Amino acid sequence: MEGNRSLSSSRTAHLLSKIREVTKSILNDLSNGRSPSIAIDTFWNYCRNPNGSCSCEPDFPKGKEIVTLLRESHVHRLDVLLRVLLIVQQLLQENRHGSKRDIYYMHPSVFRDQSVVDRAINDLCILLGCSRHNLNVVSVGKGLVMGWLRFTEAGAKFDCMNNLNSAQPVPVHVEDVEDILSVAEYILVVEKESVFQRLANDQFCRANRCIVITGRGYPDIPTRRFLRLLIETLHLPAYCLVDCDPYGFDILSTYRFGSMQMAYDAKFMRNPEMNWLGAFPSDFEKYSLPTECLLPLTAEDKRKTEAILLRCYLQREAPDWRFELELMLHRGVKFEIEAFSVHSLSYLSRDYIPSKIHGLHN
Repeated sequence: MEGNRSLSSSRTAHLLSKIREVTKSILNDLSNGRSPSIAIDTFWNYCRNPNGSCSCEPDFPKGKEIVTLLRESHVHRLDVLLRVLLIVQQLLQENRHGSKRDIYYMHPSVFRDQSVVDRAINDLCILLGCSRHNLNVVSVGKGLVMGWLRFTEAGAKFDCMNNLNSAQPVPVHVEDVEDILSVAEYILVVEKESVFQRLANDQFCRANRCIVITGRGYPDIPTRRFLRLLIETLHLPAYCLVDCDPYGFDILSTYRFGSMQMAYDAKFMRNPEMNWLGAFPSDFEKYSLPTECLLPLTAEDKRKTEAILLRCYLQREAPDWRFELELMLHRGVKFEIEAFSVHSLSYLSRDYIPSKIHGLHN
C-alpha cells in the first residue's frame, strides 16, 4: 500500500505540473494578443469498415482537433474545459475526489448539460495523458460482485467467500485494490441485476466455483477496471451473458473492446479475453424456447444492429459474433435472458449456463 501511495503522489505532482504548463501557455497567448488554442488528440477504437481490412490501431491517436477562440462554436467548449481544469487542479491539490455530477453543479448555469462536462473531462484526460481516476474524478459505482473472492481496498477487507451468494459493491477506487485471493475457476459477467439476483437466489456460486459480476446494464468505469484487474491477476477465463438484442450485444462489446466515448483509454479498459456465453439467436432452437418468448425487433433495434455490424473489429476479431448478430437481424426477433425461465425458474443457473460453459471447454 505504501508503494501505491508513493506512485499516486508522484503521478499527482506530474499532472499538476502539466496543468500549470497548459495554463501558462494560455496566459502567454493572451498576454501576446493571440487567441488561445489547445490541440487535442482524437481516438476511436473502430472504424466502419465491415470487411475488417482496415489498419485501425485503437491505442494510437488518429489526428488532432484544435480548440480555439477563433471558432465561435469552440468558445463555450474552451470555457467549460478551463473551468473543469481548475476544478480538477483543486481536487488534486487537496487530495479530494469528486464525481462528474459534483463538477456539473459547481457551474450549472455555464455548463447547462452534463454531457458538456463529460466531454471536457475526456478532453482533459487526452490532453494530460491520463485516465479519469488519475484526475480524482470518480464514478458513482453501480457494479456488484459475489462468489469465490477476497480482496482489500485501501486497507478495508472484503470477503465474498464468507457469504458466497451475497452481493458486494464493486470497489470504486480500483487502484487501491490489493491482496486478491480466489479459488474460482472462471468469471461470469451478467448484463442485468435481475439475472445476478436469480443466480444468487439459486445459490449459483455455492454449486459452481466462480466469481459473478454485473454492471447493471452498461458497465461503469470501476466495473470494467475491476473486471480487467481480476482477469489479469487471477488468469481466469471470463464469460459474458447478455440479452439477445442489440443493446445486450453492445454491452458485451463494451466489456471486450471498450467504448468509443473513451477510446483514448481503451487499452486500460478492454478485456480481449472475454467470451460471449449467450444468449445467442441460435439458442432459441437449441434450448426449445416457445415463440411466445420472442419479441419483434423495433426499427431502432434494426438501425442499431446494422450500425454495430459495420464495426471493423467484428470481422477481424470476432467473426462468429458477427454471424449471430446477422442471424438476429435476418430473423427480426429478440429475447431476454429470463426467457429460459419458461422451462423452470432455475433453468438458467442449473442447465443453461453450465451447459454453455461446458460447450466452450469442449
